[in-house]
Amino acid sequence: MARKKKKQFKIPAIIVGLLLILIGFVFSLVSLTDPVDNSSPLIQQEDENMTKQEFIDRLQPHAEELQEGYGVLPSIIIGQAILESNWGTSQLAHEYNNLFGVKAEGSQDKVNLETREYINQQWVVIEGDFRVYQSWEESMDDHTMLFVNGVDWDPQKYEEVLTAQNYQQAADALQEAGYATDPDYSEKVKT
Repeated sequence: MARKKKKQFKIPAIIVGLLLILIGFVFSLVSLTDPVDNSSPLIQQEDENMTKQEFIDRLQPHAEELQEGYGVLPSIIIGQAILESNWGTSQLAHEYNNLFGVKAEGSQDKVNLETREYINQQWVVIEGDFRVYQSWEESMDDHTMLFVNGVDWDPQKYEEVLTAQNYQQAADALQEAGYATDPDYSEKVKT
């Protein structure tokens, strides 16, 4: 008895490939339309246990990009970030990505925290509204643009920070421009 050969259907590899691409496309569309998981924070949080060298290494590439684009010395960006954020471990830096203690205005994303200010030749604790950033890079960008654009009442306020030849000159220019209330600010940035 002769066996009947079953007709086998072979699907060309191109059709299979196109089918796989279509499936991948559908899955990517579904993932884009899924609602946001509100249980996870939208803000990228950094590792508060990083070493001092890891902190510097984390900031250095973006600080160098900012120097190329705007002329701010990476050493002053990193030096201020070290001082203002205690090597990225402060609550403001770790939870809210604000490396420089930048205050918030108007409807900007903000958090209200206690801070120490030097007023009338003494240290006092006050509450302040501080900017909330999505990443440390966003904080660094905003910090740099403060130097580039100045403030509403004085666009040239930080011009000497931009033209400084080294971080010591830049730190002194910050002090002279009144960046911080601490009378020893430039010395602290330098060390």
